Amino acid sequence: MSDTAVQADDQTDAGRVDQFDALIAEGLRIEPRDWMPDGYRATLIRQIAQHAHSEIIGMQPEGNWLTRAPSLRRKAILLAKVQDEAGHGLYLYSAAETLGADRAELTAKLIDGRQKYSSIFNYPTLTFADVGVIGWLVDGAAICNQVPLCRSSYGPYGRAMIRVCKEESFHQRQGYEMLMTMMSGSDGQRDMVQDAVDRWWWPALMMFGPPDDNSPNTAQSMDWGIKRHTNDELRQRFVDMTVPQAQALGVRLPDPQLHWNEDRGAHDFGAPDWDEFFSVIAGYGPCNTERIATRRQAHEDGRWVREAAAAFAATHRESEGEPA
Repeated sequence: MSDTAVQADDQTDAGRVDQFDALIAEGLRIEPRDWMPDGYRATLIRQIAQHAHSEIIGMQPEGNWLTRAPSLRRKAILLAKVQDEAGHGLYLYSAAETLGADRAELTAKLIDGRQKYSSIFNYPTLTFADVGVIGWLVDGAAICNQVPLCRSSYGPYGRAMIRVCKEESFHQRQGYEMLMTMMSGSDGQRDMVQDAVDRWWWPALMMFGPPDDNSPNTAQSMDWGIKRHTNDELRQRFVDMTVPQAQALGVRLPDPQLHWNEDRGAHDFGAPDWDEFFSVIAGYGPCNTERIATRRQAHEDGRWVREAAAAFAATHRESEGEPA
């Protein structure tokens, strides 16, 4: 390539960067056919894939209780919720595909440990009260984190999140209703709820990611409009939202440092055990091995379905005279 051609390409790239930056600055959406920096694309694929993996892995802790739900009504509610989570994963994998990602490759990276999912799903569900607490706290934290993503600068991601957030909001209310019912029951039921809250509170706070001063991707993601708030801002919002709900339920949040700060107009609260968080992220949580093993087995069990679908599609193309 001549020096003149190289210079022309450099000028073209500079123009594309300027146009991209202008769209971001104006708060407009980037669409799949728009030019985007490689770093922007890679960041989106990483974040959306992690989000999609979390929805799919997140089916397991509650799915564990489908056969043991205490009533037909509770079983139907839980089954509908688990199905919703599967749908969320599909929306998000589709959004990742608009960036050129291959869904099969993303799944392989998850199973091989090359991509992550939310740390929260590596904790066990020991009692049925955990199902309600997951709805209230885990889905509540998800709502705090995901509602701003509806305004993400990448169009397919933001649009997918609109439906996801509507359904997550329903899940959160369902979990809260279930806990309210249990708290109106026996002493044993109330103790069960409190025990579940004690175990899930700190992992729920960890869902927002590490503190801002130890979060390497946050600043760039905010500059690009992928994220709208920092991890610590979202964590604060979640705490302030949850405290009055806990008071209405009659449960105690297990944080001796939790109190209202009149000067800040917000709650002060203790720090999660970040060593535990990074250990779980590294694969050493209570259920990491179990969760990935279950996902790997499900993927293998579904191989014949994928192969049959591919064979049918190839046969259909041939019958229509299209190249295989």
